[in-house]
Amino acid sequence: MLGTLANAGAVVIGSLLGLLAGRKVPERALALVREAVGLFTLAIGAGMALQQVDPLVLVFSLVLGALAGRAVGIEKRIEGLAGRLSKGGGVAEGMMTAFLTYCVGPMTVVGSLRDGMGDHTIIFTKAIMDGAVSVAYAASMGVGVALSAVPLLAFQGSLALLGAFLGEFLPQASIAAMTAAGGVLLLGVGLRLLEVKKVAVGDMLPAILIAPALAALWPVLTAPVLAVLRR
Repeated sequence: MLGTLANAGAVVIGSLLGLLAGRKVPERALALVREAVGLFTLAIGAGMALQQVDPLVLVFSLVLGALAGRAVGIEKRIEGLAGRLSKGGGVAEGMMTAFLTYCVGPMTVVGSLRDGMGDHTIIFTKAIMDGAVSVAYAASMGVGVALSAVPLLAFQGSLALLGAFLGEFLPQASIAAMTAAGGVLLLGVGLRLLEVKKVAVGDMLPAILIAPALAALWPVLTAPVLAVLRR
């Protein structure tokens, strides 16, 4: 929960700075912060993706996750909801737009789960990103951005508690697979932040759930094949 508390605090602090600065925040300064955070996100994602995981488990998890997410239309639904909510005005607009920006994506899911397991690295990185974005958001949308810290705390806190619970029961191979899949998705987030490629990471979110399950089942699934090969 420590990382989640820091994340909510960063949103509040960034929002207060944005409210004070108004519309006078230099565009280039915010762009430089975004680029720096994008590079750091790539580094974090690369480190996570290099977990000791069977490459086939990782590939199948990502492919199956992407197909499932695309079939459901996760990315389009997220973009559509964010678009509808951003049309209105007032406090609700700022709160909901900021909440959707901060709390939808692989960094939120993986980071919050890992936060509950005692690893705060990802969520601390996300806190820096959200704090920087909050400055610009609050400058343009007002106090509602600061209020988004409340649903953020509830949502990510729930995931952190789930991570703390599952951390006692998930096999190490499943945790490693989830971390590696999340790392690959974070690479996609980094590419989006740097505006290199708009990777549909929203559609790939199911991979985070498929990876630990597939890693746990992999020995059973591959046992018949190995038995044939040993003959």
